[in-house]
Amino acid sequence: MSVYNNIEPAEDESHQAISSYFLGPKAENYEFFKKNVLEILEGQRDARLDYFPRDGLFVTAEVQASKVFRNSIRKVANAVRQAARLLGKHSIPFWSPRYQGHMCMDLSMPALLGYFMTMIYNPNNVSIEASPITTVAEMVTGDELCRMFGYNIDPQNKDLPLSWGHIVCDGTVANLESVWVARNLKFYPLSIVSAMKSNGPLAFIADTFKIQPCIGPEKLLKDLSTWELLNLRPNTILDIPERLYSQYHMSPGFLDSVMKTYGIQSTSKTTLEKEYDVGPINYYVSNTRHYSWPKAAAITGIGSDSMIGIQVDHAARADLNDLRSKLQACLDKQQPVYAVVAIVGSTEEGAVDSLRDIIKLRQEFQAKGLSFLVHGDGAWGGYFCTMLPQSYQPGQSINLPSEKGSGSGFVPDSSLRADTQEDLFMLREADSITVDPHKAAYIPYPAGGLCYRDGRMRYLITWTSPYISRGETTATSIGVFGIEGSKPGASVMSTWFSNACIGLGPDGYGKLLSEVTFTCSRLSAEWAAMSNKDDAFCVVPLNELPSELKPGSTPEKVEAERQKIRERVLQKTNEEIVNEDEKRPDDDKALALLRALGSDLNINAFSTNWRYADGTLNTEVEEANYFNLRVIQRLSVDSPEDDPTEIPFYLTSTTFQLHEYGQCAQHFKKRLGLYADQEDLVVMRNVVMSPWPTDGNFIARLIEEFKKVLNEEVQICRERNDTSPTQHEFLLQGRNKLYIVHFPMFHLEKHRHQLIIEIEIPDDVKNKYVQAKSADPKAVFTLQSTDQLDLATLVAKKTPFKATIKSGFSEKTTIADNVSVKVSHIVKDRSLKGRFRDESYPSNIVPFYLYGGPNDLNIDHVLVRSPNIQLSADNVQLSLSQKLSPDDLAKGTILAVHGISEAAMQPFQSTEGPLGDSLTADSNFFFRPGQEFHVGVYEDLKAAGTPGPGLVDIPNMKLLGEGTMKLGEGRYVDSVQINNDPYEVKEGDEKFKAWKKIFDQIGKELD
Repeated sequence: MSVYNNIEPAEDESHQAISSYFLGPKAENYEFFKKNVLEILEGQRDARLDYFPRDGLFVTAEVQASKVFRNSIRKVANAVRQAARLLGKHSIPFWSPRYQGHMCMDLSMPALLGYFMTMIYNPNNVSIEASPITTVAEMVTGDELCRMFGYNIDPQNKDLPLSWGHIVCDGTVANLESVWVARNLKFYPLSIVSAMKSNGPLAFIADTFKIQPCIGPEKLLKDLSTWELLNLRPNTILDIPERLYSQYHMSPGFLDSVMKTYGIQSTSKTTLEKEYDVGPINYYVSNTRHYSWPKAAAITGIGSDSMIGIQVDHAARADLNDLRSKLQACLDKQQPVYAVVAIVGSTEEGAVDSLRDIIKLRQEFQAKGLSFLVHGDGAWGGYFCTMLPQSYQPGQSINLPSEKGSGSGFVPDSSLRADTQEDLFMLREADSITVDPHKAAYIPYPAGGLCYRDGRMRYLITWTSPYISRGETTATSIGVFGIEGSKPGASVMSTWFSNACIGLGPDGYGKLLSEVTFTCSRLSAEWAAMSNKDDAFCVVPLNELPSELKPGSTPEKVEAERQKIRERVLQKTNEEIVNEDEKRPDDDKALALLRALGSDLNINAFSTNWRYADGTLNTEVEEANYFNLRVIQRLSVDSPEDDPTEIPFYLTSTTFQLHEYGQCAQHFKKRLGLYADQEDLVVMRNVVMSPWPTDGNFIARLIEEFKKVLNEEVQICRERNDTSPTQHEFLLQGRNKLYIVHFPMFHLEKHRHQLIIEIEIPDDVKNKYVQAKSADPKAVFTLQSTDQLDLATLVAKKTPFKATIKSGFSEKTTIADNVSVKVSHIVKDRSLKGRFRDESYPSNIVPFYLYGGPNDLNIDHVLVRSPNIQLSADNVQLSLSQKLSPDDLAKGTILAVHGISEAAMQPFQSTEGPLGDSLTADSNFFFRPGQEFHVGVYEDLKAAGTPGPGLVDIPNMKLLGEGTMKLGEGRYVDSVQINNDPYEVKEGDEKFKAWKKIFDQIGKELD
């Protein structure tokens, strides 16, 4: 039993086994681990003593007794003690079930022991000469991973290609290698044909060597069109070397010499493209792709623009209709395709693309003459294949989580969804698969893997290193395959040892991941039903509830299902869920509902929104994003100043960028009660890897911590979006006509306005202000309301108010107080809410509102995005091709500074100083007194209160005149206050300095 559970351990044999795999959240298995570490150290000692024992000792007792030796040992011991404490205090507690952030958890003890025992020997798996035992371990591990995916590893089985796999540092390198292979495979036939041309080394076979095109009858290889050469089926290409040997007794060495001259790795892709007039070749992968895919495209020279994104559905899976459309377009245009990638467990959402349908699409398009590779990116999802029953075949009915009994207990085992099982099963039909043991196999970094369905694919990227491996490449010289040179044998041994100790089947890793899957389902239930209309917040999971997916879904039906989750899951222990399910029919079991919640593979993506005090739900995406980011900042470490030991519950976040997630993001916004604007959406996520207690009150405690943070941050969001009347400050401009320009602030709703108002003040006050302005043209004059103002009411009713006029910035001088201000005309009244902003900054201009009289002109920068800069000036001098009339100015005009790109300057980097924005004192800043600009003035047809986006559309606006504008001495610059977030936590770097001092002290110990 544990502090959170009261079920006898004898009832849960699978969890007993799983509990032996890890050191434990509270180091419960420390003594066992320590014993094994000592065993490893003794083995290391014995190995050294047993190697030519007559050599004698090199570090003698006399040396060890010396003062220098003892001081050095003491220094290292002190440094070890301090560094260990530093790591213990400031490392992320991945071992704790409180950590639900990234793909990190307690490492398995077999993996740690395998790494540690091998690390001491430091084998380098670049060559068998440097790693005899771990090279064999890598070969065995590669075979085991291939078997796990359903690949053939039996050389005697001639019905299927013989697979091959190896260990790499991570999924990024595995993906890169797969792109490298796909590129080389696609161009291999072109290289062979080039060598067949007149006087070429293969010219002697040009008239006899035939091959089977993707469609149609067999032809001479040299007679195939470029389109046909680029669409040979993978096995047809891989058969070419063996056919050359069998038909012409062509030795591998001779063919190797040919490819060194004609192959893509020697001649380059560009050479072959020019020779055969090859245009762009596409690579397709879901928009949820890992960043390694465009990176791989850039490194291999195919270009990241060739890595084409597939749209995603509402569950963030690849949209097969979109893929079909793209492939059909390639077929119609005869544009080749390298490969299509199926993501088997996206790292942000745990979504599994429909690999079974992608395989069918490949078959469909091959029948039309378009052939490509299929790669399975199972970096996260690969090890979940261990959950498949040994006898599983597609179409078999899904099993519910196991019931409590002698083989299970307080953490039931949960099976995969039927669709997910079929997609994992179909990995055996993928040409290559990426897998990361350092993710779902609980193995230390770095441990990635790449498996090929047809092991001959590895020869497409072979590079030999004669100084490392003598003689011919052999089956055991696996270091010549792939990207890496030197690589740690410890990673290989760690992977093999953990796989061997735990097992790559349903009773090993499968059982562990089954318990974790159940834990994930329970957390999914929390995200689905933890909030109701009476809460100050709402939590919405990305993956819709079954009631949301059914035809005829209504809010009432969804809420009824949420209530069922609360009653049958959230308020129950695991034992109660299982026991109560025994009395329910199969179509009404809580366990079945649990399995239907959440993502395909143990990642919960969800987002939150907040309510105003009256219960109204926030509708602004920007404000929901702000809420989510504040919450995640408190539940994660994002700077050296954060203390990992003070965070009670770890989560992480991602951003659904609209250009990638499209309708998936827009649909999610709708479910959150938000406008479907053009803003990206911040999404929280938790990766579930811990098998530790879901029973008792542990998850409930984590959820209470989460709710506490939510409620506290709701209060900040309410304050930030408060619209109650307050004092407002304006920039005062003009001499004949007077204007006030509101000082906007993007982070406070009551100041989130760009507002320009023509006002009237008493003549004596106006004269006093004009005299002061004439005496000091550079001075900044402000008008601050003494009344509490609501800007919306001020604009709508043109409410008069009292104010004080001041000059100066940090030290202000009062010009007049208790001034009566009358609103005579609203020039501009724009809300600066996120949904009213443009997607990008102006690229070739800097736009300004132009207003005033013909001889008294003022400008104020048009704020189209956030962050931004307020640039205002009065008394600007215009020299235009056509003089502006008072009517032009009265209707509204926009002045565009040409020849300067605002997009290139944003965001402006500045600080606040004694004279205001530091850019004010920058002599190189473009907006400076006396500066002359080439400008165009355009008719502004938008009414004063028209919201954005799209307010500045120069190509479609009427040009009133063009010429030059010269700035006078009066200007205002602010890129600090306008972007300042008064609620941002601004911690100094004191903690970081403290860490640095500790490292410095450790370093001094070693001097």
